[in-house]
Amino acid sequence: MQNVLDNYESVMEEQVTYWYPCGYVDDFPENAGACVKYKHAQIAVFYFARMGKWYACQNLCPHKVEMVLSRGMIGDATGIAKVACPMHKHNFSLEDGACLTAELPAIATYPVRVENQQVFVGFNF
Repeated sequence: MQNVLDNYESVMEEQVTYWYPCGYVDDFPENAGACVKYKHAQIAVFYFARMGKWYACQNLCPHKVEMVLSRGMIGDATGIAKVACPMHKHNFSLEDGACLTAELPAIATYPVRVENQQVFVGFNF
């Protein structure tokens, strides 16, 4: 059986082959997350209003393999946007996915675009 963590791999903007329309700006809460599904992956999408930036990452926390990151609190650590797992409190960078609080695998991150109030997440799978 394939490890569920193998379903996620970060995508850089230059690697995007498909921009998935996942909703409109008004569909997403400010300073919080929402979960969208694309193919086999659950993706957490965040609008960090204070920074005026959008972020997307896997919804799966690698610590206990729970689909919960979209419900985590966002904030920043020395200017780096982060999300805290609501169950285990581990913090992950929304910039590059690195775990900021423990020796855990990085989470996958994805580029986000907003065009005409529609939110798109970039994938290459």
